[in-house]
Parts: sequence; structure tokens; C-alpha cells
Amino acid sequence: HLGHAKSICLNFQLAARYGGRCNLRFDDTNPSKESDEYVQSIQRDVRWLGFDWEDRMFFASDYFGKLYDCAVELIEKGVAYVCDLPLEDLREQRGTVTRPGRPSPYRDRNVAENLDLFQRMRAGEFPNGARTLRAKIDMAAGNMILRDPVLYRISHVAHHRTGDAWCIYPTYDFAHGQSDAFENITHSICTLEFEIHRPLYDWFLEHLNIGRPRQIEFARLNLGYTVLSKRRLLQLVEKGVVSGWDDPRMPTLAGVARRGYTPEALRLFCERIGLAKVNARIEFAQLENVLREDLNRCAARAMAVLRPLKLVITNYPEDGEEWLEAVNHPEDPQRGTRQVPFSR
Repeated sequence: HLGHAKSICLNFQLAARYGGRCNLRFDDTNPSKESDEYVQSIQRDVRWLGFDWEDRMFFASDYFGKLYDCAVELIEKGVAYVCDLPLEDLREQRGTVTRPGRPSPYRDRNVAENLDLFQRMRAGEFPNGARTLRAKIDMAAGNMILRDPVLYRISHVAHHRTGDAWCIYPTYDFAHGQSDAFENITHSICTLEFEIHRPLYDWFLEHLNIGRPRQIEFARLNLGYTVLSKRRLLQLVEKGVVSGWDDPRMPTLAGVARRGYTPEALRLFCERIGLAKVNARIEFAQLENVLREDLNRCAARAMAVLRPLKLVITNYPEDGEEWLEAVNHPEDPQRGTRQVPFSR
């Protein structure tokens, strides 16, 4: 959607400005919410905006084997353990922002037992939700993300790329930082909601010793009077309120393209609003003004009379006719001219 346009433009343009390269990666760690339809449409949208990742398209699922090995390494180092708590109890034991969490009764399992249980999770011996793999960090941490987060969960769901090869899947938090490291990413540019996750990414990378990509956060695009929630936009599509993701009323890239927006206008808009570390709302009128500016520069001009009123110029020769030259665009001489007839 339009909010993603800011992130896409920022990442690709920053890489181009400093002689770097920008990868396109799909963090497809949740098989129940992934599909090839999204993969193809995102590629179309990024290309429509004018960017190219060449041969550098990756998926978190490309690294499922490596991520599993990373999890085993954390278990062997004694900083990850298999937890049998149901999801509801796990949430309750994490505590609140004012109350520290309580350690899981399974937190002190020995390495051998954790390795055995994790391998059995991988083999598909347990039902969905029966066990999770958690990091052993700090249940009293002020940042609740660090209170023994879940690294792997059991999900007997086929993945759109790996099929039934896996029945346990890494969480996004566990896959993100390592995926950056596997790809030798130097700078990971993301929105502010990931700022509190950065200490967790750094914790994983420090214990795994596989590099340290630098994560930098920026304020996301909040557009006035515009819904930019993927969950709410999905509801409009699924309930048939709109004809699809490319409905011209939708604030998606495919939707605004059908409405007449140009990729040049969106790139200029993202450049104009700039970067900040504080969330702010941008008025929709700013986007419309940038679009008018771009269309004023690039749209061909023509004038037609749909309901003509006959007018006779009595002092002009009856058989006279002149051909006048009219410019196709007043601000762009390269668009040439056209001939217009003039007669009585």
C-alpha cells in the first residue's frame, strides 16, 4: 500500500545513492498467511515504482535449514529451551509493563533434553501448539520483547514454497536478523515499530557470531484520512466491499495506478516528505499536489468542444482556411506541435 511506497523508495534509493545494492526478501515465516499471489503482486508493485533487484530476490524460507542449525546452536550453548506451556499461559507469565514475568517451569531443562525435544518437534511428533522453542534471556527485562521470546512454533501447515518439508517454523523475530546476516546486509532500514526488536536481533547475532547488520529505524508513512492497515484492507477485499486489491478506491499501489497516479509522482512524494524519527501524519492533499505537479509536467494536452455552438465570422472569406500551429504541452517543447484549422 501507499505506506510501503515510502519504505521501498527509501531502501532502493539509499542503496543507489551510496553505490550499494538493495535486496528484495520475503519474510515468509508464517505458512498460513503466505501465498504466491502476494509474492507476484509485490514484485509487480516494486517494478512499477521503478526499482529493480536484479537477481537478488530471497525468501526467509531459503534459510529454514540454516535457521534450524542456529536454533540448535543456541540450545547447545544453554541459551534456548523447549517450553511446554500453552500459548495462553505463556502470554500470562510474560508479565506486564509494570510487572516482571515469571520463569517457565521448563526453563532449566538440560541441554540434552532440549535437543531431543527440539529434534522430535522437527520430526512432527507433537501437535500444533504443544511446544515452543524459547530464548533464555531475561523475564524481568523492561523491554518485554526480551522476556524469553518464542523462536520456533509447531505448525502442521504446508508452506507455499517448501511444501510439507517442515512442521516447525521460525518466528519473524528469529528469522529477520539472521537472514540479514546470511545475505551480508550492512544496513537494514525499517520502520519505528521494529526499534524495540533491535536488542533482540542483536542478542541473536551476538550469540551466533554471524555478523552484525546495522538496523536503522524511520517513521512510517501515516496518511490523513487513509486506512493503511493490511489487516483492515484485507477485510475489505475478503468481504467483497471492493473488487480486489487493485480497486481504484484502495490505497494500494495497484489501486492508485488504476486511478491515474504515476510512479514518478509517488517517488517525488516520498522524497518531499523526507525522513524523521517521530511518527507524524501527512495530509492527503500533499500527495495530490505532487501528482498534479507531475501530471502538469508529463500529461499531453488537448482541447475538444463536445457541444459546439455554431459561430460565423462574417468578415472572413467564405472559402478561406488557415492552419495554425498549437503546442502539445506548454512546458515541454519536446512534445512537439499539432496543426489546427481555422475558417469562416
